[in-house]
Amino acid sequence: MNKLADAQNYSVPCVYDSIQRKGTGGFLEVNVPGSKSITNRALLLATLAEGVSTLRGMLFSDDSRHFLKCVQDLGFETEVDEPGRVVTVRGLGGVVPLPEAGLYVGSAGTAARFLTAYLGLSEGVYHMDASEQMRRRPMAPLLDSLKELGCEILYDADAGEGHFPFTLRGHGFRREQISVNIDSSSQFLSALLIVSCLCRKDFVTRIEGTHGMAYIRMTLKMMEQFGVCAGKLSDSAFLTRAGQRYRALDYRIEPDVSAACYFYAMSPLLNLTVRVRHVHFDSLQGDVAFIRLLEKTGCRAADTPEGIVLEPPADGIFHGITADMSSCSDQAITLAAIAPFADSPTIINGIGHIRFQESDRIAAIAAELSRMGIRCEERRDSITIYPGTPEPSTVETYDDHRMAMGFSLTGLRSPGIVIDNPGCCRKTFEDYFEVLEDAIKQFYV
Repeated sequence: MNKLADAQNYSVPCVYDSIQRKGTGGFLEVNVPGSKSITNRALLLATLAEGVSTLRGMLFSDDSRHFLKCVQDLGFETEVDEPGRVVTVRGLGGVVPLPEAGLYVGSAGTAARFLTAYLGLSEGVYHMDASEQMRRRPMAPLLDSLKELGCEILYDADAGEGHFPFTLRGHGFRREQISVNIDSSSQFLSALLIVSCLCRKDFVTRIEGTHGMAYIRMTLKMMEQFGVCAGKLSDSAFLTRAGQRYRALDYRIEPDVSAACYFYAMSPLLNLTVRVRHVHFDSLQGDVAFIRLLEKTGCRAADTPEGIVLEPPADGIFHGITADMSSCSDQAITLAAIAPFADSPTIINGIGHIRFQESDRIAAIAAELSRMGIRCEERRDSITIYPGTPEPSTVETYDDHRMAMGFSLTGLRSPGIVIDNPGCCRKTFEDYFEVLEDAIKQFYV
């Protein structure tokens, strides 16, 4: 494990003045690991397929390791080449090898939601547990849907209803349609869509809410790549025809656009040209929309064969913007962290659901920026951030990887910013701070 993430805290090197003294023309190019969202979807789809799937470009992080361990604990045969970032999984066409098992999903929301849907609609008995953080996150909309479909759910004595830990006693599908509320997480819908082909009849999945549709589009596209189509009946309903089955694939996982966005945000922040290798606008990942938001601040983007290149504003000054970030909400912290340096207020809308993620992210953003002396206005589903000069501060990360990575950006331009508990980045990008150090070392004085 890298030493930077193992440290109790991390003092962010302020490189802005050094970059400005060097003048224009600064160029930063980086590689980022594989996509967490695609990695974990691919793992589930591989278990559902018939035969051996080879997953290349795998992300190895806390979340993906928990998901992979759960797959193994269910009895699926796997081969893991971590240095080569390759995993093979022998799927059994929708059959779970072990009819009884106990699983621990850690803090991985995808593992928590996807595996719960899969096992709750299989035939068997499965005890599910999670980290303290995941125990606090919402599960009730998915669990309520599973109960309507015929799953019995028994909560542990120390669990609140709708939360981990619990035991699932699955009996397959006892209905041909279900409705699920996705206001707090689109993963509930993704989970049900992926396993919907296990129903022996045509199955209709209806939704309440519109949050996270970029992730739903990713889910539908990956399902199609593995051989199953869930067509739209309307804006709020999907139909999965009976008789479809997933096929095993040799599958290449895209670089993580969420991780790439921290480096793209350095373009307006530090007045640099940035390229993240192999990230393109035709990505399956919704966070590519964040690069379009950076264009609105004054940056210029071009998709090249090597990856998207983002150039900073021509005059070195970037604008505050009003942004609906419902399609790329994981980057709300990223935009908030650079917003104090804009020439006008930044308003981030459409993010009410991020209060229910690893932390209450709206409250966390407001608390940490206020600690730096930056004026914020927090609302139920939005936040306004005013320009200012951040004061030295230790950033509490709330055991939230995106708080750690996002607010590291603030410290690149303002001295005295310290990230508490940088190790929480292991959830998705365990060597983030090492990659960051390598990327900016050319700008050290």
